[in-house]
Amino acid sequence: MTMRGWLTRKRVAAKDRLQPSHARPLRDRLSENISELENIFTLTPDLVIRTFESRLVEGTAAIVYLTGLVDKNSINNNVLRPMLERDQGEVGILDLLSVGKVSIAHDFGTIEKEILAGSCILFVEGRNEAFVLETHGWPQRAIEDPQLEASLKGAHQGFVETGIQNIALIRRYLPNRELKIKDFWVGDRGATRVSVMFLHDVVHPEVLQELEDRIKLIRIDSILNTGELGELIEDNPFSPFPQFMMTERPDSAAAHILQGKIAVVVDRSPSVLIGPATFSAFFQSVDDYSTRWLVATFIRFLRGLAFLIATFLPAVYIALISYNYEVIPLDLILSVGESRERVPFPPLIEAMIMELTLEMLREAGVRLPAPIGQTVGIVGGIVIGQAVVQAGIVSNIMVIVVAFTAISSFIIPNYDMASAVRLLRFLMMVLAAMFGIVGIIVGLMGMIGHLIQLESLGVPYGSPLAPVRFSDWKDFMLRLPLWSMRERPAGARVIQSKRQGDNRPRGDGK
Repeated sequence: MTMRGWLTRKRVAAKDRLQPSHARPLRDRLSENISELENIFTLTPDLVIRTFESRLVEGTAAIVYLTGLVDKNSINNNVLRPMLERDQGEVGILDLLSVGKVSIAHDFGTIEKEILAGSCILFVEGRNEAFVLETHGWPQRAIEDPQLEASLKGAHQGFVETGIQNIALIRRYLPNRELKIKDFWVGDRGATRVSVMFLHDVVHPEVLQELEDRIKLIRIDSILNTGELGELIEDNPFSPFPQFMMTERPDSAAAHILQGKIAVVVDRSPSVLIGPATFSAFFQSVDDYSTRWLVATFIRFLRGLAFLIATFLPAVYIALISYNYEVIPLDLILSVGESRERVPFPPLIEAMIMELTLEMLREAGVRLPAPIGQTVGIVGGIVIGQAVVQAGIVSNIMVIVVAFTAISSFIIPNYDMASAVRLLRFLMMVLAAMFGIVGIIVGLMGMIGHLIQLESLGVPYGSPLAPVRFSDWKDFMLRLPLWSMRERPAGARVIQSKRQGDNRPRGDGK
């Protein structure tokens, strides 16, 4: 036998060995059912199998669960105590078990899935079925303030790693019967519950169906976080721009659902996926609707300006110094020449050194503990910046450019979009070093063209700018008064567009 044939046979044998016998039915003998479970859960020391005599049934009963995934108090008070203390009579087992949800399973595949999900299984001698009891009690943390989406006037509640709690947080903002939920299980080895939340009378059926089809087509061992799911279902995986929004805030998720979008809650992940997404949505924040509309509009203009600065400022510096220095005023070019007198590197290398140093400091500050991370960011930036200037490696002007770029990137409210800007900055720097201002213009045109043709769940990514929808410009770069936004954004392809009535105040400003 060849080596290839041996490996193929080994893989097939391993695949067959790992496949669970989902269709194998339960038997009416308790000892055989327990023996089969022990064969399924080998090397599982946290599996608890307790056999006991109950006067409620004729014979022996047993409960099976994983000790770290259940609420033991619920099992003792709501399962064991009724089974041990009550006598057999007219009252059945289902009437005495006071857990929240009880279902019946007939095969070992369902039993295995429910045990791994944190349920308690009750077997009774003489029955070829088992009772699945909802006794979930896995470890979980308390609700805390979101880390990446801090808010000045918004709520201070963030999602946690339990999908049921995240759904409840969203329901608190939308106590409406039209808020529907569809559950999917993704993953062959570690099945993860994915819950799709939407307003049934608002969301477009085609957009919803497209999202459901993409989730159903996923074939993977397990999904551990929301980012993995977003990457598996996005339209263009080679685009630097995020095509789904991820939020840690229940109020933000509820606001997007009210606009006709879809929220995807992934169990075991503290983030919720929002789609379809548009480019302008990544520059909007919850605080925009908690402040006066004039202030919010000014802040949005700042974010747009910060996007341009963070993307193009180092590239413009390189282009002006390398190719188009004739456009620089004479006094300024003399100052720049004096600053670059001792620098031995061309502008591109100089900018690359500073930008890569900045990215390293940024990542070091994020990965280290909070007190140490702040020290590294502040002390490292000051010490390294002063040292490289004194050593003649970079110029003072370059340090100023990098500082402005870093500050601008921090203004962008969405982390995924800020990360995309960090990548685009290096591309623009290379184009500027090769072709000057012409290279920057070509890069800008290419970026605009890419944004125009990009889609999110079949919805244009550049809406409401491309295609142009003037009705949505009330909440685009501007943020007009809330009473003027009577319609939902048309870019989400909603089927019910009316959002509010005539709420304009009739005071002195009428």
